[in-house]
Amino acid sequence: MTINVGDTLPSTTLTKLTPDGFEPVDTASYFKGRKVALFAVPGAFTPTCSAKHLPGYVEKAAELKAKGVDEIVCTSVNDPFVLGAWAKQGDASGVTMLADGNGDFATALGLDMDGSKFGMGKRSQRYAMVVNDGVVEQLHVEAPGEFKVSSADHLLGTL
Repeated sequence: MTINVGDTLPSTTLTKLTPDGFEPVDTASYFKGRKVALFAVPGAFTPTCSAKHLPGYVEKAAELKAKGVDEIVCTSVNDPFVLGAWAKQGDASGVTMLADGNGDFATALGLDMDGSKFGMGKRSQRYAMVVNDGVVEQLHVEAPGEFKVSSADHLLGTL
């Protein structure tokens, strides 16, 4: 079942890469008590994700925060090392990268997809959401192959 506006985020564990190593992040507590712009990409270093999705959120970070967003989070079914390297390459200092290495979060949301025919295996669909105190306030899921409603510009326009 796919998560909907008004639903509480499921409790799963994502992973954050810190200077001291891996830090497990419990989604139930991490998203509690603040407003978060969360976006997901099918894969770090993939063409649309690297050329448009992540750069848009980096570029619009200050504007999103001016509209009441406390944090901007990117998640992908990649390991924390890959997301760390992607953040460094994309100069994504204003975006928190949370790895969904096994795809558990994407599956719990009902927003996973099978990218096997592209050699990518289990992945997350492309989406953006606003999570307010752990509850989905907005949800924008892209149609396959599209990049419109999950962009930073679109999300900014809805706030």
